[in-house]
Amino acid sequence: MKKTVLFGRHKKLNAKIVEFANYLMPISYSSVNEEHLHIRNEVGVFDVSHMGEIEISGSNSLKFIQQICSNDISKIKIGKAQYNCLTNDLGGIIDDLIVYRLEENKYLLVVNASNISKDLDWILKQNREFNCSIVNISDEISLLAVQGPKAEELCQKFTNEDLSLISNYSFIVSSFAGFNNIIISKTGYTGSGGYELYIPNQIAGSVWDALFSCKEFNIKPIGLAARDTLRIEMGYCLYGNDINEDVTTEEANLRWITKIETNFIGSQIINEQIQKGCDKKLVGFKLKEKSIPRKGYEIFDNDNKLIGKVTSGTFSPVLKKGIGLAHINSANQKDHLIYIKIRNNIYQAEITKTPFI
Repeated sequence: MKKTVLFGRHKKLNAKIVEFANYLMPISYSSVNEEHLHIRNEVGVFDVSHMGEIEISGSNSLKFIQQICSNDISKIKIGKAQYNCLTNDLGGIIDDLIVYRLEENKYLLVVNASNISKDLDWILKQNREFNCSIVNISDEISLLAVQGPKAEELCQKFTNEDLSLISNYSFIVSSFAGFNNIIISKTGYTGSGGYELYIPNQIAGSVWDALFSCKEFNIKPIGLAARDTLRIEMGYCLYGNDINEDVTTEEANLRWITKIETNFIGSQIINEQIQKGCDKKLVGFKLKEKSIPRKGYEIFDNDNKLIGKVTSGTFSPVLKKGIGLAHINSANQKDHLIYIKIRNNIYQAEITKTPFI
């Protein structure tokens, strides 16, 4: 198992450590409910240094990334970022990622930790005719997510840049906490606002310590469990749960990041689904009765016909009810009520739009 450079600090904070994506990661420091609500109301810091970073550069970098990604890469200006999917020949999602444009011909792809090796192999395979420079810098970079409604006020203490001028999915490369060349990105996976800091490993501990030395804020470390419940409340997909190589962007309700006109890999298959419809769809649901839905639970229609399974589920600390995402037969999507089997009991749920809050 790998460890992030902050592992020792997590141990000193008595974090509960689990194996995740080949890393030993903090799953929680206190209760998940407490950490979740703290992000919704205050400010907290996640160590997400397990995420992967791949640099792509060269004169053909735009054309290359345009071919392998579902969104329109030409729309990304320097200093901007864009949510994307890597797709296979059948339109399935190899990974979801964020693409940053660092320079005219230089991009940073931030990928899921469990997919770094797979993504890199796929990218290298597709690069043969483009001759781009592809460098995996995942083991050199630490990533801190400072999230919550007070994140901007906290982070402003550590930079001379006016953070209020940074719009969502934008970033700057500047000094932070006295260290240069840190990417300060207005992105996150919580829906409560904040920043993600891309930091060279050798100074990550110092930046972490600086943030927690700011006593005027009620800042807390937050684990991956709350990160998961926070993203479910927002209806954000998790790779391996809601999306995978057998799920297309159309089936995952990600048409908003699917630009068929760019002719990316697998776009013809996805276009057929857009025109003709597809057999399954990712939907959000709320339980009408008190219980907690979990991944893999079976879903039935009003006629007791199996129509799908839960892909992500939790008890929402904000709504005080069970919520989740599910793949269901798209022919049943017109029915607002579904029935979920939880420990041999059937619970009624209502299909609803996301985000849930």
